[in-house]
Amino acid sequence: MIVEIKVPSPGESISEVEIGKWLVENGTIVRKDQELAEVESDKATLSLIATAAGQLNILAKVGDRVIVGSVAGTIDTEKSPSQPDEKPAPSVTKPKEKEQNTDIKENKKDIDAPALVSGSKVTEISLKMTPTAKAVMEQANLSVDDVLEGIRRLTRTDMEQIVKAYANPTQGQVKASREEDRVSMTPLRRKLSQRLVAVKNETAMLTTFNEVDMSKVMDLRTRFQKSFTEKYGYKLGFNAFFAKAVSQALLQHPSVNSMIDGEEIVTPKYHDIGIAVSSPKGLMVPIIRNVETMNVAQIEGSIKDLAEKARDKRLTVQEMTGGTFTITNGGVFGSMMSTPIINPPQSAILGLHAIKDRPVAVDGKVEIRPMMYIALSYDHRIIDGKDSVGFLVKIKELIENPNNLLFNGKDIGEVLLDL
Repeated sequence: MIVEIKVPSPGESISEVEIGKWLVENGTIVRKDQELAEVESDKATLSLIATAAGQLNILAKVGDRVIVGSVAGTIDTEKSPSQPDEKPAPSVTKPKEKEQNTDIKENKKDIDAPALVSGSKVTEISLKMTPTAKAVMEQANLSVDDVLEGIRRLTRTDMEQIVKAYANPTQGQVKASREEDRVSMTPLRRKLSQRLVAVKNETAMLTTFNEVDMSKVMDLRTRFQKSFTEKYGYKLGFNAFFAKAVSQALLQHPSVNSMIDGEEIVTPKYHDIGIAVSSPKGLMVPIIRNVETMNVAQIEGSIKDLAEKARDKRLTVQEMTGGTFTITNGGVFGSMMSTPIINPPQSAILGLHAIKDRPVAVDGKVEIRPMMYIALSYDHRIIDGKDSVGFLVKIKELIENPNNLLFNGKDIGEVLLDL
């Protein structure tokens, strides 16, 4: 039986996509639910999944523009994995020759093992093993001998290459080249480039900066990380604190949550915050809906789920559409300070950066504190300087006093005194 592989729809407004990459070769025997290819649109990247097991016949080539719902390939289910057309997976066989076994000496950090035998002489080498590798080995009920038997033997060719490399130290140096790589831009990258240029040309974008002492948030995170992980099954990060602080600050500075629609200014009373996450296809911005109704643990859970979807290329267009505000964290890549660019039609974006120990003045004394620069880029057409600076100051206050996040941005004393 021939099963058709049809192109899925990335969204209601998209009628055509581009074949980005086939992950398997034509004629390969595939299994059911195996990922076969990536299709690109100007909004998202989707995967073609095998709906049955059999032999793949590719009909749409890489770079082809195809209509949503059209057939990109077929699967011949008569060609099962047991048929001779199957391309067998590589297998690992144990060496036939019997090698000399010796005792294994173990210490806290690594394992030392005699490993090379040459004629009647035994060459002692030290096999270094990390604690993590050791744990995996023990979990699989394997010994060091088992591991060594699974390693491919050194051949005469291997040894000649090693001897040659030692005799000619310059052999491994990179040679000068004038070659170039040239690939077509994906639909998603083309759309992104158009939007970024439009932001620079169509908005009055400015950026204001501040710095935050992360001591109390880091202490809170350290003290409760174990209990938090045991209860929820995932770790507590910093983005959740900032998302909660953003939501509280937006209540006091609603213009930062606004956007322009024609000649009108629209100010949503809800806070749908986009969190930029890294994925194999680049930076994606899934949306967490109604953050104003969530606590820090719920926000962290949503960030975790969306980040996993982004890495597995399972984000839908709906999960990346909308949003009233965006948070991007360049600090995870080591950025000290940057000017984030607005994600239209939103009017503001918060940029987080690396946490670094720096000397700061505290109560008239110089102390070393973990500090982070934060940046707010905003559209000056609808957000005044007073609101942009006040919004960033409020973020600083909430992060430096995280207990206030529990009381809608108010000081504990204000709550107790009903002020």
